[in-house]
Amino acid sequence: MIKEIHIDTLEELLPLLTEQEYRPDLDRNRSPYVYRGMSDSSFKMYTSLSRNCKGLQEHLEPAILENFAKYAINDEPSIGHSVWRQMILGQHYGLPTRLLDWTQSALVGLNFAMTEENLEEMDQHDCMVWRINMSEMVDHLPEPYKYAVNRKHSTIFTVDMLKELTGNSLKQYDTDMGSSSMVIIEPPSLNQRIINQHSFFAVVPSGITDIEKFLSDNTEDTVKYIIDKKLRWRVRDMLDQLNMSERIVYPGLEGLSKWIARHYYVK
Repeated sequence: MIKEIHIDTLEELLPLLTEQEYRPDLDRNRSPYVYRGMSDSSFKMYTSLSRNCKGLQEHLEPAILENFAKYAINDEPSIGHSVWRQMILGQHYGLPTRLLDWTQSALVGLNFAMTEENLEEMDQHDCMVWRINMSEMVDHLPEPYKYAVNRKHSTIFTVDMLKELTGNSLKQYDTDMGSSSMVIIEPPSLNQRIINQHSFFAVVPSGITDIEKFLSDNTEDTVKYIIDKKLRWRVRDMLDQLNMSERIVYPGLEGLSKWIARHYYVK
């Protein structure tokens, strides 16, 4: 089930930014959620691999990863023996992969929802932030995967855990997941961008061709926050005041240039 929540005021935005669960075992509050911001509420969730390769993604994916590893290994030797590391590094640099970006930070998710390449479109359409519950995703995993992640007292997988469970095989992962489960992975801190974005990835198996249908059919705690287009500039400016901008999510000159361009944009 996917619950839609429409946000028309700043006050209605507050629950998105503050939702947590009390953990009696820790006597602390923790968030079981990850978020994905999208600049247009009409957009569907697709991986870059499915957009790039259409129906041939299962056939072309091995060649994409093999060629990336072959030419990129000089820059990052650790990717040589792990398809998961190849995916994560490639995703960062625009390689088509089966990974879908998520973040543990609601602010980062909101930042991406409030970001437009064409600033003239900022108030032309609503945007949205997706939220999924990581504990709920674990509930649908095959038993060996559940055991592996529960043994770590976690809901998140690492590349080493996936490599051990799958034998570094994409086909094995697809067989294990079928069409009713997928893993959320926390990437290694390969660079500052991954760190600043609090990055997580959903590793979408080939059996899941419609991600939103999968969430609708298999989850009870998925939320789609739809934010009214009239709020976008106000929220965008508020995020700047909270030090959440392109300068944070894209550290370096790229983010600085994006931030300056938007800061001096004339409406």
